[in-house]
Amino acid sequence: MYKYRYEKGQSTDSTFILLHGTGGNEEDLLPVAAALDAKANVLSIRGNVLEDGKARYFKRLRKGQYDVSDLMTRGQELYAFIEEKAEEYQFSLEEAIYLGFSNGANIAMNMMLLEDSRINKGMLYAPMYPLDVEEVVDLPNVKVFLSMGENDPIVPRRESERVIAIFKDLGAEVTEFWVDGHELNGDNLLAGKEWLAKIQ
Repeated sequence: MYKYRYEKGQSTDSTFILLHGTGGNEEDLLPVAAALDAKANVLSIRGNVLEDGKARYFKRLRKGQYDVSDLMTRGQELYAFIEEKAEEYQFSLEEAIYLGFSNGANIAMNMMLLEDSRINKGMLYAPMYPLDVEEVVDLPNVKVFLSMGENDPIVPRRESERVIAIFKDLGAEVTEFWVDGHELNGDNLLAGKEWLAKIQ
């Protein structure tokens, strides 16, 4: 169902679930995980939806407009796949860190909002979630690092603030960091590393 790469690290307590941006693959975020914690286990997954030949995790009708039904279905499918791999490779879902960029951040957020989700830690770079969220889940145990762009050409600031509000309204512990555009760079990588050090 999914192409993926698993690398066993030296730590049994830390596992990154890596979710790339549109057009990426399972290799893209490996250097990011290594920079954050070189000893961690890594499960990096390639999206199985193609848009103009570019890999994504779910369909969209146009930029900024999601195919909601497809998002919900594929979010559940991806979560089930990760559950299977957690059992196969013997890592904790509750302790895993879901690191997503752009489209990967969006599907990670969808999985975090599933009613039976066991995701407690998220690092979301340039996320957007322009959907109504029913408050059927509480996230008091969830810690999330959100990196957003002041002048992001893809995600308007109001959408970034909306993501912040969704998590806060559901009781998550939110750390926000602002960069200029739609990017994963040295600044927000370092900020993410500092955040990880505090929560682990």
